[in-house]
Amino acid sequence: MRRWIGRVVKAFGALVVVLVLAGCAAQLWFSRASDLPPPAPGGLRVVSHNVHYILLGRDTGPWSRGDWEARKFALDAAFKDLDADVVAFQEMESFRRGSDGSVNLARDWLLARNQGWRAAATGDWRDFPSTQPILFRADRLSLRDQGWFFFSDTPDVIYSRTFDGSYPAFTSWAEFADPEGRVFRVYNLHTDWASGENRLRSAALVRDRVAPVIADGMPVIVLGDLNALHGAPTMDRIAEAGLRFPRVPGATVHFDRGIHLFGAIDHIGLSDRIDLLAGPFVMQRRYDGVWPSDHHPVVADVALP
Repeated sequence: MRRWIGRVVKAFGALVVVLVLAGCAAQLWFSRASDLPPPAPGGLRVVSHNVHYILLGRDTGPWSRGDWEARKFALDAAFKDLDADVVAFQEMESFRRGSDGSVNLARDWLLARNQGWRAAATGDWRDFPSTQPILFRADRLSLRDQGWFFFSDTPDVIYSRTFDGSYPAFTSWAEFADPEGRVFRVYNLHTDWASGENRLRSAALVRDRVAPVIADGMPVIVLGDLNALHGAPTMDRIAEAGLRFPRVPGATVHFDRGIHLFGAIDHIGLSDRIDLLAGPFVMQRRYDGVWPSDHHPVVADVALP
């Protein structure tokens, strides 16, 4: 019996060592430099960033009001360091059960501290879900149109629950024109992390909504948290709309601890008429010891047709 127990202990110890070494290797492999290169000349810098919701009813603890007060300066610093033209946010929500959706601390904070920026894909919460805004430089772009659809059997019914009845999830979108009159559309999405079936059906809906837009000649950029690794069926299904997804190097989710265990789940998709000038990049940076979110922003410089 003692010999058997000893063998089990040794085997367990060996397994622990293997797991630790694998974790260290993953941390090294999926970690990237914290600073970004300057934007490519003549390009448009686009970003996807999941910033995690704020729990309005909680004063302390993870993602509480107190936590927001501690990390809001880091989020603003990261936003400035991106030096972007378009930033699509996911989970930009100040949540309280039963609230009317009119409070959005993170969105309002960034707009107040960054002159010249405006919010698209947002509006009165009764008509437009405002938790996935797309911020843009008003001196570089003008907003032409915006909209949304939910990952649901009734996608045009606001706040409709997902295909399996779980919490509502959706795509927001905005259409922009630059000073040269070039028009393009940005889709901002966040798929279900828990249900693979929900992700696939959501991806199919995105494909079906985006494909006709691309077919009509509109340049399209898809930004978002796909909750899927590069080449996963979720990505493949969206790509069927006529998009390509350049591989994002490194990890994008880090558990609010800087822990990088697997590849990117946040991605940037481009239609064929949009050229990739630089990137994608992942900005894995904290400020005075504070992470802006539990996701790192994903960045790419592109050229419009």
